[in-house]
Order: sequence, then C-alpha cells, then structure tokens
Amino acid sequence: MLRAIAGVIALLASPLSAQPTVPAAAAAPATVTAPTKRPVVDFAALPFITSPRLSPDGTRLAAKLAVDGKQVLAIVSVLKGGATPYLVGLGDIQLNSWTWVNNDWLAVGIGSVVPFEGETAYVTRVVGVSAEARTIKPIAFKEAGQNARIIWTARDGTPRILMSMQRSIYEGADFWPDVTEVDLSTGRRKPVLKGSNGVMTWIADPLGTVRMGIGRSDDGRASRLLYRTGPRGNFATIDRARSSDNDGLMVPILLAAPGNAAVTITSSDGRAVLREFDLVKLEPGKKLFDVDGYDIDDVTLTSEGDAVAGIDYVSDRARTTWLLPRLADIQAKLDAAVGKRTAMIVSMDRTQQRFLVHVGDASTPGSYYYFNEGASGTMSHYAFVNQTIKSTQLGPVSMVRYKARDGLSIEAVLTLPKGRDPKSLPLIVLPHGGPEARDAAEYDWWTQFLADRGYAVVQPNYRGSTGYGDKLFEAGNGEWGLKMQDDLNDAVDYLASKGMIDPKRVCIAGASYGGYAAMRAAQRDGPKFRCAISYAGVADLNAMIRYDGSFLNGGAMRDSWRKSAPDLKAVSPVEHAADFGAPILIMHGKKDLRVPVAQSRRMADRLKAAGKSVEYIEQPLGDHHFSRQADRQQFLEAMESFLAKHNPA
Repeated sequence: MLRAIAGVIALLASPLSAQPTVPAAAAAPATVTAPTKRPVVDFAALPFITSPRLSPDGTRLAAKLAVDGKQVLAIVSVLKGGATPYLVGLGDIQLNSWTWVNNDWLAVGIGSVVPFEGETAYVTRVVGVSAEARTIKPIAFKEAGQNARIIWTARDGTPRILMSMQRSIYEGADFWPDVTEVDLSTGRRKPVLKGSNGVMTWIADPLGTVRMGIGRSDDGRASRLLYRTGPRGNFATIDRARSSDNDGLMVPILLAAPGNAAVTITSSDGRAVLREFDLVKLEPGKKLFDVDGYDIDDVTLTSEGDAVAGIDYVSDRARTTWLLPRLADIQAKLDAAVGKRTAMIVSMDRTQQRFLVHVGDASTPGSYYYFNEGASGTMSHYAFVNQTIKSTQLGPVSMVRYKARDGLSIEAVLTLPKGRDPKSLPLIVLPHGGPEARDAAEYDWWTQFLADRGYAVVQPNYRGSTGYGDKLFEAGNGEWGLKMQDDLNDAVDYLASKGMIDPKRVCIAGASYGGYAAMRAAQRDGPKFRCAISYAGVADLNAMIRYDGSFLNGGAMRDSWRKSAPDLKAVSPVEHAADFGAPILIMHGKKDLRVPVAQSRRMADRLKAAGKSVEYIEQPLGDHHFSRQADRQQFLEAMESFLAKHNPA
C-alpha cells in the first residue's frame, strides 16, 4: 500500500508543482499515436480520479483515487507544491457520496453489506472527515437502523448537516426516519424532526428547513407528497400517485426559502422540461428550459442552493447549459480553448473563480484541468483519467439513427476500430443496462477495448431507453425480449445495409439488462449471432420478482417486473436452454447485490444439461459495477479469448 500511495503522490504532484501555468488555449498535452493493439490492463484500469469536488475556497479537492486496483477517498491540495493526498481509510466500505460542508469538513455517505438474521442487508451511514483526514467521526453508527443519509449541508461556513436516520430496523415508530442536525467538527446532534408513518424521504430547503416528505404505502404501490410552508406547522398531503418510483409525483428539485415557489422537472409535450411550480395552487408555471428531442436530466444549483445555475442533459453527449451569464461566459471561453474536444465544468469554488474542468471526447478518457479565472484566466493540466492511455485518440465514435421495423426512430452510438476501413467489419452489439438508461458518445472502456481488437461496436438506445422523451420510453412497456430485441437486430441490419459490417460476423454482449438481452438473443435469434456474452445478466424474470419483492416497497417492484412482458416465463432465457443457437460466455460477481449470482449459475447449469456451448466464470469478489480492476481485467481477457474462438476479428 505504501508503494501505491507514493505513486499516487507522484502522479498528482507533478502536473501543478512542476508544470508552469499556461494559457488555456495551449493547455492540452500532445496527443500521441495509438498502437494497433494495447495491453488489456490499459482498458481494465480503474479511472485514476473519479468525481472530484472542489472545497468552497477552491484550494482542495476530494475525489476517488485508484490505489492498488481499488478506489479510495482522497483529499488533495490543488495549490502549487502542495499536492500530497490524504487517503481516507474506510476499508472495503462502499463510498456513496462526499460533499464539502465547509473548507475544513466533508460529509461522506458510505454503505456496507452486513449479516442480518441469517441473511445480509445493505446498510448506509454518514461520517464526518476533516480536510487533512486526521479526524474521522462516525455519526450515530450504533443508534441508526438500516439507513442514514445526508439531506442538507450548511452554506454559511459552519460544519453542519441534516441527516435522515432510521432508529430501528423493525417496523414501528422508530422505523420511519427522523431528521437530526449534526455539527461534524464536534459530533454534537440535536433533533429537528420526528419521523412520520410511511415517510422514508425528507427534503430540506436551502436554509435547512425540512419542508417536504415523500411517503409510500407498505407495498410501495401508492405514494404521496407532503409539504409545509415553513419550519413549523403540520405537513399536508399535496399530491398522490399510484407509482413505484415517485414518477407520478410533482417533486420539486428546488424549494424557495422561504416561500411557496418551486422549480420542477416535469413532462411537457412528451419530454422532461424545467418549469416553475406554485406549491399553493399546485400548478406548474412557465417553462424555463427544454431541449428539442431530449429530456432534461438534472440541474446544477448556485453555491447558495437558492437558484438554478445550469441545466444538465444528454443529447449526443452530456452537456450543461448555464443560465447564469457569468458561467455561460466561462463555458464559452473553455469551449474556444479546447477546440473539437469537450470541456465540462465538474466543480467550482463558492466564488466561481476556480474550476475543475474535464477535457476530452468519446475517443479518449481525457484529463482534468484546474482553471483559475482570477489568475489571468489560465488553466493547468491536473491529472489524466487513465495514466497509460492519457490523451491518445482511440476508436472514432459517432451517433447514428436508424428506423426500427415498425418505423420507430432509434439513435445509437457507433464505435469503429481506429485506422480500419469501415467496410465489412466484425460487429459487437452492446445494449446498455437498465433498461431505463441510455448510451451517448462518451468514452467507454469496454467499447474502446473491443474497437482496439478490431470490432465495430454499436450501442442502440432501444425502446424503453430514457432521455428521449415519453414516446421511446413508453414504447418499451411490455417489450422485454420482444420488440426491444427487434430493435437490436434492426441495428445490425442497418449497418449491414450500409456495407459497414459483415452480417455473418456478429456477436452480442452486455451487462445487467444488457446481459439479459445477450442471453435472449442467443436463445431467440441464435442464427443471427455467432456468439453472446453476458455479465451479471438476468436469466429468470420470475425469480427476480421473488428477489426484489422481498425488499421494502416490494409490491411496487413486483408490479414493475410483471409489466416487463405479457408472459415472463416465455421471455426468460433460463426456461428455454434447449433453444440456444449460439455459444455463450456467462460471467457474474458473487457479491452482486442488484442481480443475484444465482441467475447466472442456474442459466449455466441449464445450458450444460442441454448440451449447449457455454463457458461460466464466477468472480468471488466481483460486484454489479466492476468496482475492482482485477475483475475488469479478468472479464476483458475472458471476452477476448471467447471472441477469438467464435468471432475472430
């Protein structure tokens, strides 16, 4: 570990302490030519730095750093000559969030799987971490029940947070979370709000007044929105929905403090748009922002938390449109400086003088830069996301559109091997997980590995994907294994019609829902694919109903699964092992909490019993998210070997 820490110090210290500050327009490191085939470890490497966040004064950042093939929380000075990182020792505990409360303290949300009554449960907690990482204060570790989380951080320079916390794991008065104010520097707490029956989520305004709650029925099939105008008084129910995930509730993303005005993301003309909302009349007001053809994802608030600073959405790639003129002007300067690459402001200090900026594009992992507008508008290179690939341009990435067989327009990401003529290429179809998600023209380690090995890769945003409005999303209702599969096949036919790929050299791969789609393709459409690869895939939809139904709000989760298709058994690959017409590689992590490993074990057993070509690899420490570099590398090596056997490039 000491050797790894020394390496981290060297990597972070060199850019700012040894490299002079240069004008922003000249800040990019030189691009080098990629070799024809890079080592597997180059792609398997965890991002060196993930989700960096600047302190309010802009002198430090907190981020995940890759150390010894795992990610750890680190606090680093960004000032010249002071880049020694403080690594926060939390063992194997999962880091869920980290937020600067003031210049001296961070509030960190963590999670861990613990034994519980012969099984396991996922438990969340909050810790306070000092800026030098010398002090770590666990907050109510012994008193909290299953869940404790941060719902507000002070913006007045004090180290205060509001924490929502269950006090019991058993149903009763203490099961429903109450709200406590915590001073991270001392650990002192004072009660703010007593829990209310059925309410698992509390929402505070920018001043720290708890003014909203989201309640659910025991089965999760009904939800309600509670509201009060100020710090005192009773909560009133202002909205109800028959919903499993609050989509039917008009939940504001910004509460005015004080007052009854709010800002919400709501559906309008079939897309998610930003609107004002009156909490007294319960009526949406004027439209503030929308994006033609795409949904709004989220907003970035001002440092005071009292106004919308920017709108976050994904079109061909992730973008932010800044509403504050000052930030819009800075974004324009950054765009001019980086040319064809993309500059994304990922964090800023409270005065909007110092910024962390990610610069890159879909063909390279990119770099982080430290931009100090107060120092003559200069930008310094801080760290590469991938210390080996650096700014090398890999496979070219573009967006394409094609028509599904029923006329639905579908957008897809297409990645091609670098330096290859895009004609008659072998193809990998790579559907995203979710399925309530989407892909965009952004760097992806898995995709670029395949392109480096000579494959074209297509990532269709099939029906049921999010980000494109209601029409595409709702077209996926009841279409697991049916029209959602047709959309993947239609992508193959489209690329073949353009002469870009060889339709006789096609494989399909994916993780989670993408793993399900790969299994289903091998079973339903075997002649179309030479092979399939599933990581953490769903094989038995009825078994997933039983698994998810055991959790709180399980009724709603069961309902959601039942809506996946008219006949779940008919579209579950595990029920049709004898129909598989393509060899398949199945991999799964034993520590996967989202899709239990039993899904892949049973699928592999059924295929072996049916005499089908199947390779099964189980990763003892693997989870659902490829959190360990060793698991990534093992997966890529196994996939490369499998493809070389069944669909060589």
